[in-house]
Amino acid sequence: MTAKTTPPLGRRAFLAGTASAAATAVILVSGGAILSPAEAWGYEVKALAPETMRSLVRMARDVYPHDRLADRFYAIAMKAHDEAAAKDPAARELVEAGIARLDELARAKHGVAYAEVGWEADRVRLLREIEEGAFFQKVRAGMVTGLYNQPELWPLFGYEGESAGYGGYLERGFNDIEWL
Repeated sequence: MTAKTTPPLGRRAFLAGTASAAATAVILVSGGAILSPAEAWGYEVKALAPETMRSLVRMARDVYPHDRLADRFYAIAMKAHDEAAAKDPAARELVEAGIARLDELARAKHGVAYAEVGWEADRVRLLREIEEGAFFQKVRAGMVTGLYNQPELWPLFGYEGESAGYGGYLERGFNDIEWL
């Protein structure tokens, strides 16, 4: 009787396996940073706990969902909260306590922290429970400029950028908005 040998792992099988694993990996916490191996980016957190920053990125995606945008754009938008927390203990406390409350609600209803809740609809229900609070309103308001002021994203939304330097919108495609 001969022993059954496993054929060596080929390139195609390796890539197929890692692609499916990468699709399930979201954002990892490592030391003082959050990392996304699937998207090849990371952010070294300054004042907030890395787990808090990870939850903020997840929350930002749930509040302003755009399936076409990578998590890194949401991390860039949430970076302002980390920078504010480094300068102001009250800002740090607001964010840390807000995420702690969100995690508490998630654990009570789903048995895991907010960032670990698998279904977006479940996370949105959790956010609705805190939407009247100062923490939620601060994050929501910061997202408007934090996300949509990233020039790299403008073409995805059909925005051509500022027009004052080019004669204004009347001279630069006032009526050519195709995405509306």
